[in-house]
Amino acid sequence: MRGSGRSHYVLNRGVRDRLLGSAANPEELAALAFAGIIAMLWRDDEANPVPVLGLSPDDFRRLATRWFGAAGAAVADAVAPGAIHPAANRLGEFADLLGLLLDNRTSFVEESRWLAHAVATASLGENHLWQDLGLPNRPALSRLLAENFAPLALRNTGDMRWKKFFYKQLCERSNVNLCKAPSCSECVDYLLCFGPEDADFLPPGTPGGGISGWCATPK
Repeated sequence: MRGSGRSHYVLNRGVRDRLLGSAANPEELAALAFAGIIAMLWRDDEANPVPVLGLSPDDFRRLATRWFGAAGAAVADAVAPGAIHPAANRLGEFADLLGLLLDNRTSFVEESRWLAHAVATASLGENHLWQDLGLPNRPALSRLLAENFAPLALRNTGDMRWKKFFYKQLCERSNVNLCKAPSCSECVDYLLCFGPEDADFLPPGTPGGGISGWCATPK
């Protein structure tokens, strides 16, 4: 479950704006997240894969057209058969994240499954999770998770950074101790896990964006 070779996502603002311009409610957090993860992986004039890992082209088409109408259909039409997602070499890690999210959904409608795929895909990026979902700030991400993955969100009682928190949950599932310190407040990596998440994108390899910094040891 420990990550390496993290994917540096770059937001395509034009694609995001086109999608949100066709959304029934462009201020809805789920719409912002779906538009963000699509635009984060979309490159103009390139052979683009389905930008949400784990979805088939047909599944992605339903997502895109249901949320973004004609603009979503145009994006779905432009998916190139056989194109490889930049995080395709990390499908095992993705599957762990997806399973965590699916097990903690607030509801079981199709949109919540799609959203779990989107959040898990974004969790493989370099930056803070709210940035890799194209959301305006961390509070928006916290609301999105509280509304759609309430059992999981409620366990983040210390307001840990969300990517760090997800991987902490995964390691606890696997009976792995994340830090040799007796509590998070005494760990040398405290600021990496609980520090502020500002609007600056992190350069590739920065530990604040991913899970590096855990001192993982078997229990």
